[in-house]
Amino acid sequence: MNHRCLRIATAATLGLAAALPAHAGKTLDAIKQRGELICGTNPSLPGFAAADSQGHWSGLDVDVCRAIAAAILGDANKVKWVPLNAAQRFAVLQSGEIDVLSRNTTWTLTRDASLGLEFTGTTYYDGQGFMVPKKLKVTSAKQLKGATVCVQSGTTTEKNLSDYSKQAGLNLKSVVFDTQEATNKAYFSGRCQAYTTDASGLASVRLKEANNPADHVILPELISKEPLGPAVRRGDDEFFTIVKWAVFALIEAEDYGITQANVDEMKAKSDNPAVQRILGTGEDMGKLLGLDKDWAYREIKAVGNYGEIFERNVGEHSSLGLPRGLNRLWSHGGILYAPPIR
Repeated sequence: MNHRCLRIATAATLGLAAALPAHAGKTLDAIKQRGELICGTNPSLPGFAAADSQGHWSGLDVDVCRAIAAAILGDANKVKWVPLNAAQRFAVLQSGEIDVLSRNTTWTLTRDASLGLEFTGTTYYDGQGFMVPKKLKVTSAKQLKGATVCVQSGTTTEKNLSDYSKQAGLNLKSVVFDTQEATNKAYFSGRCQAYTTDASGLASVRLKEANNPADHVILPELISKEPLGPAVRRGDDEFFTIVKWAVFALIEAEDYGITQANVDEMKAKSDNPAVQRILGTGEDMGKLLGLDKDWAYREIKAVGNYGEIFERNVGEHSSLGLPRGLNRLWSHGGILYAPPIR
Protein backbone atom coordinates (compact mmCIF):
# COMPACT_ATOMS: atom_id res chain seq x y z
CA MET A 1 0.00 0.00 0.00
CA ASN A 2 1.46 3.38 -0.97
CA HIS A 3 1.58 6.33 1.44
CA ARG A 4 -1.44 8.05 -0.12
CA CYS A 5 -3.58 4.93 0.22
CA LEU A 6 -2.38 4.46 3.79
CA ARG A 7 -3.41 8.03 4.68
CA ILE A 8 -6.85 7.51 3.14
CA ALA A 9 -7.31 4.20 4.98
CA THR A 10 -6.18 5.73 8.26
CA ALA A 11 -8.55 8.70 7.84
CA ALA A 12 -11.42 6.34 7.07
CA THR A 13 -10.66 4.26 10.17
CA LEU A 14 -10.52 7.37 12.35
CA GLY A 15 -13.79 8.62 10.89
CA LEU A 16 -15.45 5.29 11.64
CA ALA A 17 -14.11 5.31 15.20
CA ALA A 18 -15.44 8.84 15.73
CA ALA A 19 -18.95 7.73 14.79
CA LEU A 20 -19.10 4.69 17.07
CA PRO A 21 -21.41 4.84 20.10
CA ALA A 22 -19.79 5.39 23.48
CA HIS A 23 -19.27 2.50 25.87
CA ALA A 24 -21.15 2.96 29.12
CA GLY A 25 -18.81 3.72 32.02
CA LYS A 26 -19.09 2.23 35.48
CA THR A 27 -20.61 5.40 36.97
CA LEU A 28 -23.31 5.62 34.30
CA ASP A 29 -24.11 1.93 34.77
CA ALA A 30 -24.42 2.41 38.54
CA ILE A 31 -26.71 5.44 38.15
CA LYS A 32 -29.01 3.58 35.78
CA GLN A 33 -29.06 0.51 38.00
CA ARG A 34 -29.96 2.42 41.16
CA GLY A 35 -32.33 4.73 39.31
CA GLU A 36 -30.99 7.98 40.76
CA LEU A 37 -28.08 10.38 40.54
CA ILE A 38 -26.27 11.06 43.83
CA CYS A 39 -25.30 14.72 43.98
CA GLY A 40 -23.16 16.34 46.68
CA THR A 41 -23.98 19.98 47.30
CA ASN A 42 -24.06 22.85 49.80
CA PRO A 43 -26.86 22.61 52.38
CA SER A 44 -27.11 26.32 53.09
CA LEU A 45 -26.21 28.63 50.22
CA PRO A 46 -29.48 30.12 48.88
CA GLY A 47 -29.34 30.80 45.18
CA PHE A 48 -26.85 27.98 44.63
CA ALA A 49 -28.10 25.16 46.85
CA ALA A 50 -30.49 25.00 49.79
CA ALA A 51 -33.50 22.98 50.90
CA ASP A 52 -36.77 24.46 52.14
CA SER A 53 -38.78 23.23 55.12
CA GLN A 54 -40.45 20.58 52.93
CA GLY A 55 -37.07 19.24 51.80
CA HIS A 56 -37.33 20.68 48.29
CA TRP A 57 -33.90 21.67 46.95
CA SER A 58 -33.32 24.66 44.69
CA GLY A 59 -30.42 26.71 43.34
CA LEU A 60 -28.06 26.98 40.38
CA ASP A 61 -25.88 24.06 41.53
CA VAL A 62 -29.03 22.04 42.23
CA ASP A 63 -30.38 22.66 38.72
CA VAL A 64 -27.12 21.41 37.24
CA CYS A 65 -27.64 18.05 38.97
CA ARG A 66 -31.30 18.00 37.99
CA ALA A 67 -30.29 18.56 34.37
CA ILE A 68 -27.81 15.65 34.49
CA ALA A 69 -30.49 13.39 35.99
CA ALA A 70 -32.93 14.40 33.25
CA ALA A 71 -30.34 13.63 30.57
CA ILE A 72 -29.43 10.21 31.98
CA LEU A 73 -32.61 8.97 33.68
CA GLY A 74 -35.34 10.95 31.95
CA ASP A 75 -36.48 12.53 35.21
CA ALA A 76 -34.93 15.61 36.85
CA ASN A 77 -36.34 14.58 40.22
CA LYS A 78 -34.38 11.32 40.39
CA VAL A 79 -31.62 12.87 42.48
CA LYS A 80 -30.43 11.95 45.95
CA TRP A 81 -29.02 15.05 47.65
CA VAL A 82 -26.01 14.73 49.96
CA PRO A 83 -25.31 17.90 51.98
CA LEU A 84 -21.56 18.50 52.33
CA ASN A 85 -19.38 21.06 54.06
CA ALA A 86 -16.19 22.37 52.48
CA ALA A 87 -13.92 19.97 54.36
CA GLN A 88 -15.93 16.85 53.46
CA ARG A 89 -16.66 17.42 49.80
CA PHE A 90 -13.57 16.03 48.07
CA ALA A 91 -13.18 12.90 50.21
CA VAL A 92 -16.85 12.02 49.71
CA LEU A 93 -16.46 12.29 45.93
CA GLN A 94 -13.20 10.32 45.96
CA SER A 95 -14.77 7.49 47.99
CA GLY A 96 -17.63 7.03 45.54
CA GLU A 97 -20.37 8.10 47.95
CA ILE A 98 -21.59 10.65 45.39
CA ASP A 99 -21.55 10.65 41.59
CA VAL A 100 -21.02 14.37 41.07
CA LEU A 101 -20.01 17.30 43.26
CA SER A 102 -22.00 20.44 42.40
CA ARG A 103 -21.18 22.68 45.34
CA ASN A 104 -19.84 26.21 44.66
CA THR A 105 -16.35 24.73 44.24
CA THR A 106 -13.47 26.60 42.61
CA TRP A 107 -11.52 24.91 39.82
CA THR A 108 -7.80 25.19 40.63
CA LEU A 109 -4.69 23.39 39.41
CA THR A 110 -4.04 21.76 42.79
CA ARG A 111 -7.55 20.38 43.04
CA ASP A 112 -7.67 19.27 39.42
CA ALA A 113 -4.28 17.54 39.50
CA SER A 114 -3.94 16.06 42.97
CA LEU A 115 -7.33 15.14 44.47
CA GLY A 116 -8.44 12.31 42.20
CA LEU A 117 -11.16 14.36 40.58
CA GLU A 118 -11.82 16.29 37.37
CA PHE A 119 -13.69 19.54 36.88
CA THR A 120 -16.16 19.37 34.01
CA GLY A 121 -16.46 23.08 33.27
CA THR A 122 -17.49 26.39 34.79
CA THR A 123 -21.12 27.11 35.67
CA TYR A 124 -20.48 30.43 37.46
CA TYR A 125 -17.55 32.81 37.05
CA ASP A 126 -17.01 34.43 40.43
CA GLY A 127 -14.39 36.29 42.43
CA GLN A 128 -13.58 36.63 46.13
CA GLY A 129 -14.79 39.75 47.87
CA PHE A 130 -15.37 41.32 51.29
CA MET A 131 -18.47 42.17 53.27
CA VAL A 132 -18.47 44.70 56.13
CA PRO A 133 -21.07 46.23 58.44
CA LYS A 134 -22.40 49.44 56.91
CA LYS A 135 -21.81 51.26 60.20
CA LEU A 136 -18.03 50.98 59.68
CA LYS A 137 -18.36 53.34 56.69
CA VAL A 138 -15.77 51.37 54.74
CA THR A 139 -16.13 51.69 50.95
CA SER A 140 -13.02 49.85 49.74
CA ALA A 141 -11.06 46.76 50.76
CA LYS A 142 -7.98 48.97 50.83
CA GLN A 143 -9.39 50.65 53.94
CA LEU A 144 -9.29 47.38 55.89
CA LYS A 145 -5.66 47.71 57.05
CA GLY A 146 -5.13 45.63 60.20
CA ALA A 147 -8.76 44.42 60.21
CA THR A 148 -9.91 41.04 61.48
CA VAL A 149 -11.52 38.97 58.74
CA CYS A 150 -13.76 35.92 59.20
CA VAL A 151 -12.83 33.13 56.78
CA GLN A 152 -13.64 29.43 56.42
CA SER A 153 -10.89 26.82 56.43
CA GLY A 154 -10.58 24.19 53.70
CA THR A 155 -11.37 26.70 50.97
CA THR A 156 -9.45 28.70 48.38
CA THR A 157 -10.61 31.76 50.30
CA GLU A 158 -8.10 31.41 53.13
CA LYS A 159 -5.00 31.39 50.89
CA ASN A 160 -6.39 34.16 48.67
CA LEU A 161 -6.87 36.35 51.74
CA SER A 162 -3.28 35.79 52.85
CA ASP A 163 -1.93 36.51 49.36
CA TYR A 164 -3.99 39.70 49.01
CA SER A 165 -3.04 40.95 52.47
CA LYS A 166 0.68 40.58 51.68
CA GLN A 167 0.44 42.02 48.19
CA ALA A 168 -1.59 45.05 49.31
CA GLY A 169 0.34 45.55 52.59
CA LEU A 170 -2.85 45.44 54.66
CA ASN A 171 -1.76 43.12 57.51
CA LEU A 172 -5.23 41.53 57.60
CA LYS A 173 -5.81 39.16 60.51
CA SER A 174 -7.58 35.93 59.55
CA VAL A 175 -10.06 34.51 62.04
CA VAL A 176 -10.55 30.96 60.76
CA PHE A 177 -13.54 28.65 61.31
CA ASP A 178 -14.14 25.04 60.29
CA THR A 179 -17.67 25.48 58.94
CA GLN A 180 -19.66 28.05 57.04
CA GLU A 181 -22.21 28.18 59.86
CA ALA A 182 -19.53 29.06 62.41
CA THR A 183 -18.06 31.68 60.09
CA ASN A 184 -21.46 33.28 59.57
CA LYS A 185 -22.20 33.34 63.29
CA ALA A 186 -18.85 34.89 64.16
CA TYR A 187 -19.21 37.70 61.62
CA PHE A 188 -22.78 38.61 62.49
CA SER A 189 -21.98 38.56 66.22
CA GLY A 190 -19.26 41.15 65.62
CA ARG A 191 -16.24 38.93 66.21
CA CYS A 192 -14.70 40.08 62.91
CA GLN A 193 -14.70 43.43 61.15
CA ALA A 194 -15.09 41.83 57.72
CA TYR A 195 -16.16 38.57 56.09
CA THR A 196 -14.51 37.16 52.97
CA THR A 197 -15.63 34.49 50.51
CA ASP A 198 -16.84 34.37 46.90
CA ALA A 199 -18.89 37.49 46.11
CA SER A 200 -21.92 35.37 45.23
CA GLY A 201 -21.57 33.58 48.57
CA LEU A 202 -21.47 36.91 50.41
CA ALA A 203 -24.74 37.91 48.75
CA SER A 204 -26.28 34.59 49.76
CA VAL A 205 -25.04 34.78 53.36
CA ARG A 206 -26.22 38.39 53.70
CA LEU A 207 -29.68 37.47 52.43
CA LYS A 208 -30.07 34.41 54.65
CA GLU A 209 -28.30 35.33 57.88
CA ALA A 210 -28.44 39.12 58.39
CA ASN A 211 -31.23 40.51 60.56
CA ASN A 212 -31.31 43.39 58.08
CA PRO A 213 -29.35 42.74 54.84
CA ALA A 214 -29.14 46.51 54.20
CA ASP A 215 -26.89 46.81 57.26
CA HIS A 216 -24.07 45.03 55.42
CA VAL A 217 -22.11 46.17 52.36
CA ILE A 218 -20.26 44.02 49.82
CA LEU A 219 -17.17 45.99 48.81
CA PRO A 220 -16.43 46.49 45.08
CA GLU A 221 -13.01 44.82 44.88
CA LEU A 222 -12.65 41.21 43.74
CA ILE A 223 -9.29 39.79 44.78
CA SER A 224 -9.26 36.49 42.88
CA LYS A 225 -10.66 34.42 40.03
CA GLU A 226 -13.14 31.81 41.25
CA PRO A 227 -14.46 29.66 38.39
CA LEU A 228 -17.10 27.48 40.07
CA GLY A 229 -18.33 24.24 38.57
CA PRO A 230 -19.13 20.55 39.03
CA ALA A 231 -16.52 17.85 39.49
CA VAL A 232 -16.50 14.07 39.04
CA ARG A 233 -14.14 11.29 40.06
CA ARG A 234 -11.06 10.80 37.92
CA GLY A 235 -10.93 7.57 35.95
CA ASP A 236 -14.37 7.39 34.32
CA ASP A 237 -14.00 9.25 31.04
CA GLU A 238 -17.49 8.33 29.85
CA PHE A 239 -19.25 9.93 32.82
CA PHE A 240 -16.89 12.92 32.76
CA THR A 241 -17.93 13.52 29.16
CA ILE A 242 -21.65 13.23 29.96
CA VAL A 243 -21.51 15.78 32.77
CA LYS A 244 -19.38 18.14 30.69
CA TRP A 245 -21.81 18.09 27.76
CA ALA A 246 -24.87 18.25 29.99
CA VAL A 247 -23.65 21.70 31.07
CA PHE A 248 -22.61 22.70 27.54
CA ALA A 249 -26.10 21.83 26.28
CA LEU A 250 -27.67 24.34 28.69
CA ILE A 251 -25.37 27.08 27.37
CA GLU A 252 -25.92 26.08 23.73
CA ALA A 253 -29.68 26.18 24.31
CA GLU A 254 -29.48 29.80 25.42
CA ASP A 255 -27.22 30.60 22.46
CA TYR A 256 -29.87 29.28 20.05
CA GLY A 257 -32.86 30.77 21.87
CA ILE A 258 -34.21 27.43 23.08
CA THR A 259 -36.15 27.92 26.33
CA GLN A 260 -38.18 25.80 28.71
CA ALA A 261 -41.32 27.40 27.25
CA ASN A 262 -40.54 26.97 23.54
CA VAL A 263 -38.51 23.76 23.53
CA ASP A 264 -41.42 21.61 22.33
CA GLU A 265 -42.26 24.00 19.50
CA MET A 266 -38.61 24.22 18.43
CA LYS A 267 -38.28 20.45 18.57
CA ALA A 268 -41.30 20.10 16.29
CA LYS A 269 -40.67 22.96 13.86
CA SER A 270 -37.06 24.16 13.79
CA ASP A 271 -35.19 23.58 10.53
CA ASN A 272 -31.88 24.80 12.00
CA PRO A 273 -29.47 21.82 11.89
CA ALA A 274 -27.75 22.98 15.11
CA VAL A 275 -31.07 23.12 16.97
CA GLN A 276 -32.08 19.75 15.53
CA ARG A 277 -28.86 18.19 16.83
CA ILE A 278 -29.44 19.66 20.30
CA LEU A 279 -33.07 18.55 20.47
CA GLY A 280 -32.64 15.10 18.91
CA THR A 281 -34.50 15.59 15.63
CA GLY A 282 -31.36 15.67 13.48
CA GLU A 283 -28.12 13.75 13.86
CA ASP A 284 -28.15 11.54 16.95
CA MET A 285 -25.61 13.08 19.32
CA GLY A 286 -26.76 11.04 22.30
CA LYS A 287 -25.31 7.74 21.08
CA LEU A 288 -21.82 9.25 21.28
CA LEU A 289 -22.41 9.87 25.00
CA GLY A 290 -24.04 6.52 25.74
CA LEU A 291 -27.44 8.29 25.98
CA ASP A 292 -30.50 8.50 23.73
CA LYS A 293 -31.15 11.29 21.22
CA ASP A 294 -33.47 13.29 23.53
CA TRP A 295 -30.95 13.76 26.36
CA ALA A 296 -30.52 17.54 25.90
CA TYR A 297 -34.21 18.12 25.13
CA ARG A 298 -35.10 16.60 28.51
CA GLU A 299 -32.62 18.85 30.33
CA ILE A 300 -34.01 22.02 28.80
CA LYS A 301 -37.61 20.89 29.32
CA ALA A 302 -36.84 20.22 33.00
CA VAL A 303 -34.74 23.23 34.04
CA GLY A 304 -34.55 25.66 31.11
CA ASN A 305 -31.43 27.00 29.44
CA TYR A 306 -28.44 28.45 31.31
CA GLY A 307 -29.82 31.99 31.25
CA GLU A 308 -33.13 30.85 32.74
CA ILE A 309 -31.33 28.89 35.45
CA PHE A 310 -29.17 31.92 36.27
CA GLU A 311 -32.04 34.40 36.39
CA ARG A 312 -34.34 32.15 38.42
CA ASN A 313 -31.78 31.36 41.09
CA VAL A 314 -29.29 34.22 41.38
CA GLY A 315 -30.13 36.87 38.77
CA GLU A 316 -31.19 40.47 39.12
CA HIS A 317 -34.86 39.58 39.61
CA SER A 318 -34.13 36.83 42.15
CA SER A 319 -33.76 37.34 45.88
CA LEU A 320 -29.95 37.48 45.47
CA GLY A 321 -30.13 40.13 42.76
CA LEU A 322 -26.73 39.37 41.19
CA PRO A 323 -25.82 40.95 37.84
CA ARG A 324 -25.13 38.54 34.99
CA GLY A 325 -21.67 40.09 34.46
CA LEU A 326 -19.02 37.70 33.16
CA ASN A 327 -21.67 34.98 33.07
CA ARG A 328 -23.32 36.53 30.03
CA LEU A 329 -23.02 34.63 26.78
CA TRP A 330 -19.91 35.35 24.72
CA SER A 331 -22.21 36.98 22.14
CA HIS A 332 -23.59 39.39 24.77
CA GLY A 333 -20.35 40.69 26.28
CA GLY A 334 -19.63 37.85 28.71
CA ILE A 335 -17.24 34.90 28.63
CA LEU A 336 -19.77 32.07 28.68
CA TYR A 337 -18.95 29.90 25.67
CA ALA A 338 -19.75 26.27 24.94
CA PRO A 339 -18.18 24.04 22.27
CA PRO A 340 -20.68 23.15 19.54
CA ILE A 341 -22.90 20.09 19.74
CA ARG A 342 -22.00 18.53 16.41
